[in-house]
Amino acid sequence: MTGKERSPRLARLSRLVPGQGAGAARTPFVLLVVVLLGSGLLTLLLLNASLNQGSFELSKLKKQTRELTDEQQQLQQEVDGYSAPDALDKRARELGMVPGGAPVFLRPDGKVVGEPETAAPDSGR
Repeated sequence: MTGKERSPRLARLSRLVPGQGAGAARTPFVLLVVVLLGSGLLTLLLLNASLNQGSFELSKLKKQTRELTDEQQQLQQEVDGYSAPDALDKRARELGMVPGGAPVFLRPDGKVVGEPETAAPDSGR
């Protein structure tokens, strides 16, 4: 092999092996990949933090709903206790009300059906 034959062969082989210029060309690509990966990780971190905050708020609202439901049930029981017939009768007597007698009706022509009587205090209770 002569020197002339080696130089074209050497030139072809040198093109296959990366030299100084190839490393400089890869630097922007590597930086782009690193920036994209970093921004993706940061985005995932922010998304995860946002979801956790929503989860905590949901738990707080569920607890508040339970407490308000318990309070509503307690108040409903109290109202039911006041509206029971014996409780109404007791409260009416405390206010001075007395039970009415037999009902009396007034017809459109002005006639009274039944025997009207004055309500008297009931001393039986």
